[in-house]
Amino acid sequence: MKRRLAVAVDVAVRRGAAQRLADGSHTLYDRLAAGLTAWVSAGRRDDLTGYRAALGPLLRLALLCTLAYGAYRAARAAPWVMWLAAGAWALAAWRAAAPDEEPVEDPADTPNEASPEAPVKAAVALLREVLRDRPAVHLSEVLAHLQEHGQGKGWKVADLRARLEALGIPVDPKVKLRGVPTRGVRAADLDRHFPTGETSSSPTQVDAA
Repeated sequence: MKRRLAVAVDVAVRRGAAQRLADGSHTLYDRLAAGLTAWVSAGRRDDLTGYRAALGPLLRLALLCTLAYGAYRAARAAPWVMWLAAGAWALAAWRAAAPDEEPVEDPADTPNEASPEAPVKAAVALLREVLRDRPAVHLSEVLAHLQEHGQGKGWKVADLRARLEALGIPVDPKVKLRGVPTRGVRAADLDRHFPTGETSSSPTQVDAA
């Protein structure tokens, strides 16, 4: 059932080209930032101390700034370069957001009803299971719960947020738990938009049945 929940949420969102570009751009940005940060940090010399050990990262950072300024000057001199860069980025983002593989459903695991409300009910049931009797839950905890059960591999919190919002599930940007405000889902919002009587039982109850 948990596999069906994750697949249903994923399939429901992949219908939008704009959303795929947004997801891919987010992935590209994370990869680029992580790669450049690692490259700059790798310039530090462990065999040196003081300011000399930091010369390598500083030189690499200066090189990146020079390249960025050169790209800016080239774009100002030839604006068409920006169109090429935008097209290349869009193509890379589209490929970056492509699914690794198409989900294969076991016929025995296929839901009997093909109602469009099924993915929403499944997602709400999952959230209620993670919430238990608490007033709110962070999306990071929901994602961790999915990944503990082998689902949502490679997802980030932003991916889960986009999928929930595409299903019409309200996500609060400032849920404060243990003194930390971040994106999450409130039980009161779920009750208001999806009364308990209108959602399916929790995945645990379904599996137990």
